[in-house]
Amino acid sequence: MSSALELRRGTYRDSVSLMQVSRAVSAADGVTKALVAMATELNVGLLAGMGFPTPEGAGPNDLLVAIRADDDAALARGLEVLEEALVLSTGGNSGIGSAADVPPRTIRTAANATPDATLALISVPGPHAFAEATDALEAGLDVMIFSDNVPVEHEIRLKDLGRERGLLVMGPDCGTAVVGGVGLGFANTVRSGPIGIVAASGTGSQELMSLLHEAGSGISHCLGVGGRDLSEAVGARSTLQALAMLDADPATELIVVVSKPPAAAVAAEVERYAASLATPVQLAFLGRGRDDLTAAATKALVALGREGVQDRTWFPERTFPPRTGALRGLFCGGTLCDEAMIIAAERLGPIASNIPLERDWALPGDLRAPGHLMIDFGDDGLTAGRPHPMIDPSLRLDRLAEELASPATAVLLLDVVLGHGAHAHPAAGVAEVLSAAGPDAPAVVISLCGTDLDPQGLDAQARALAAAGAEVHLSNAEAARRAVAIVEGLDA
Repeated sequence: MSSALELRRGTYRDSVSLMQVSRAVSAADGVTKALVAMATELNVGLLAGMGFPTPEGAGPNDLLVAIRADDDAALARGLEVLEEALVLSTGGNSGIGSAADVPPRTIRTAANATPDATLALISVPGPHAFAEATDALEAGLDVMIFSDNVPVEHEIRLKDLGRERGLLVMGPDCGTAVVGGVGLGFANTVRSGPIGIVAASGTGSQELMSLLHEAGSGISHCLGVGGRDLSEAVGARSTLQALAMLDADPATELIVVVSKPPAAAVAAEVERYAASLATPVQLAFLGRGRDDLTAAATKALVALGREGVQDRTWFPERTFPPRTGALRGLFCGGTLCDEAMIIAAERLGPIASNIPLERDWALPGDLRAPGHLMIDFGDDGLTAGRPHPMIDPSLRLDRLAEELASPATAVLLLDVVLGHGAHAHPAAGVAEVLSAAGPDAPAVVISLCGTDLDPQGLDAQARALAAAGAEVHLSNAEAARRAVAIVEGLDA
């Protein structure tokens, strides 16, 4: 066995490029493990889990390279693939072109080169997003900030600047938007229709859009505002602006505001403002005693004279014997995780989580605890220096294999999210892990968020998961209820 560990100081690559480099190195003949990533705290922890020492003085602006191979020849192949992949990740073009061929290096340069542009999408490491977004606003552009790990004080300053200039700031941590039929970030392909969405939740808006599409309706726009917009600190700055914009849109007949549990005072302010608008507004705020997203979609449809949502289910081709134990939820979407926890806690009691419903239910740093638990792998703490799990599912797949082998697990509950920006075949990795599980593995229930128009293909993804032994639901709420019923032994 041969190994190599390098720390390349001051060498930066974006997380998606490094994910592709890691995959290329891992696929090299004879390479057994590979990690090529920025030296964030999370990635340094992964390095230790692989059995490598922690490089002295490693920081988030340094590049980690760790490779383990069968022998020296295989290690040399892995290092050769590494260098080739790193060159390709930067474009791999050393030729000289005309000035017109040089891509813009700043937001302002890009805005000057495309005078008809009205919106800038920003995806840079969180600490750098403020400067880029400020440039965009000063250039007269609305802004969607995909970046997470942006300080809240930066968010407030940007949203105040946007409001002063009559511009909308979507984000930070805005993963999903649909503007004029064009999807931005993680977006499902849905038909146009009369419902406008204001979303302080990425996967919450994707779930809502997908359910409305399944029922035969559609959306005018989905304006993301960032997951913290309805917090007490941010005070719905972008939500109120987005509501006013949709109220002025003649194609929007009904507005739905979707969010994880908001701050109570902020929710009340949004409700007061919504009541003053000419367009009817429904509030889909998750929380105990409130409608789940499937019920919210049905309420919107009924208000427009349509029939409500009907859950679709794909049943497994193989079944697992009933067993006692805990419910374990492994999610890519924070709002889908929240919704599942709210439903499960009502019947099962405390659910430990890295995004807990109650402070006392918080998981420790190693994300392990006895009893029921649910993990949001898309939380900021697990994406620093790594792609979102909807792009790179490797951390979740590792945990899935672990939970399938654990005698303490009675039922596994997962989400699989389709759409532009997401993994090209998200069911494949999950199905591979499920298929490798033994005959006494726990039951698996999956909520599949997507539409028949998504590039991955809704039915094909569902059938792949069912063939591997999962029960698949289109409604996340119904998937959660089904998982709880199995744990309780009510419908095993």
